[in-house]
Amino acid sequence: MLSTALTGFFVFSGVGGMTADTLLKTESLQVPTYEKYSVSMTAYNAVPEQTDGDPFTTASGAYSDPDVMAARSIDLKEELPFGTVIAVTHATSSVNCGIGLVEALIGYRVIGDSMHPRKRNQVDILFDKYDTVSLGGKQRNPALVMGLCKDIEISVVGHVDINRMPKNQSELKIMIGKSGLAVSK
Repeated sequence: MLSTALTGFFVFSGVGGMTADTLLKTESLQVPTYEKYSVSMTAYNAVPEQTDGDPFTTASGAYSDPDVMAARSIDLKEELPFGTVIAVTHATSSVNCGIGLVEALIGYRVIGDSMHPRKRNQVDILFDKYDTVSLGGKQRNPALVMGLCKDIEISVVGHVDINRMPKNQSELKIMIGKSGLAVSK
């Protein structure tokens, strides 16, 4: 009760020379803005045929967790360093793109792996090799269903310590918080 009264006192009397109007204006200016990128998007599984020698260890040294991991092309290493958390913010299906069928499996993703040097402006989503989605009445792996999607908009929504990777989507959401601001860096 006392803290409520004190809070009201400071808000209405002004804090550090700031009036209630100034505080409200300042709060409204602190809406987070995120970097957005238009990329091509594909998917992969942690199997030797689709990775390098050790499919369970990423280029960052983190475990290849299909619930949270993504790779980026080398040309995006400055914009999307390891530990960057991304979200797909706009996706339209095009020819050879099945993102609409797998989008529910993507969630937030942590950039923790790197792609072959020939790839450019691309993000690769890691899916579990045992997951399936329905396509044409048959169950197929989401990495195959996804195909090649062009002009996918992603947003940077936070950053996590690559050495303390979340184990699932729930942990990842907690780590970056509801606002999308990084909690651990």
